[in-house]
Amino acid sequence: MAVLFCDTDCELWYTTARELDLKVIGMPYTVNGEEKLYDLGENTDFVGFFNQMKAGASVTTSGLNFDTYVDIFEPYFKEGQDILYVAFSSKMSGTFGPMQQAVDALSEKYPGVRFKKFDTLNISMGTGLMVYLGAKEFINNGGDIDKTYAYLESILNKVGIYFVVDDLKYLARGGRLSPSKAAFGNLMQLKPILRVGDEGEIDVYSKQQGSKKALKFMVDEFKKKYSPFDNAPITIVGANNDKAVEEVKAQVQEFAPDAEIWVQPVGPVIGAHCGPGTCGIIYPSVSR
Repeated sequence: MAVLFCDTDCELWYTTARELDLKVIGMPYTVNGEEKLYDLGENTDFVGFFNQMKAGASVTTSGLNFDTYVDIFEPYFKEGQDILYVAFSSKMSGTFGPMQQAVDALSEKYPGVRFKKFDTLNISMGTGLMVYLGAKEFINNGGDIDKTYAYLESILNKVGIYFVVDDLKYLARGGRLSPSKAAFGNLMQLKPILRVGDEGEIDVYSKQQGSKKALKFMVDEFKKKYSPFDNAPITIVGANNDKAVEEVKAQVQEFAPDAEIWVQPVGPVIGAHCGPGTCGIIYPSVSR
């Protein structure tokens, strides 16, 4: 017997995660000192969260500790169930240090159980798309974690992701941009297009002047690299910017009329770093 784990930084919608029988780890975020765990949208007030950010609320994220990981994983170790955990990029969080310590302790206590972590080197629905496809492979192969791991390796660099960020101050708060550059960029109406590179880190791929040019650039880059496989959907995500999302969706639909398109809000953990007004595309790609 085996189980497939993911965490809510993958941003796969809660109904989909439930249908696939995924074991989901809630990742924490804090708003004005109140900590919450993201629930993949089941009871999340996305509009309220991003309005609080706009109003200047203190929003932070953090990892989980050793004891929490032990509490999450021990019931499965105790039952003798092998675990495959499909995770977001290890380059973007320190949470995997305490996790590995917990797994090492549990592996010593329950030596017959196998634990494998697959690093998607991605984030948001970039990870979510891999979780979705990996879960289908897991089910089709009777819960074989080795075959699922091998499949995930085969598609590791075939999931593309672009984000357009509306306000640079949130990147500055996260340390990805200096405050002076953020202020200058906002003054010049520069909108960065971000991607997750091959090494699992967020890169500034381009900077465009104004939202319209930035969104057009993002869609044009998507068109160059889009390469469907295994019925993988295209996902468009937005942070309180329905108009931009609908514009992007219309362009994507015109270009790829046969593709399944998912539209989802950006979750609060990812949103804490990119901020309100963010819009992104995640898609099956010829390469990252």
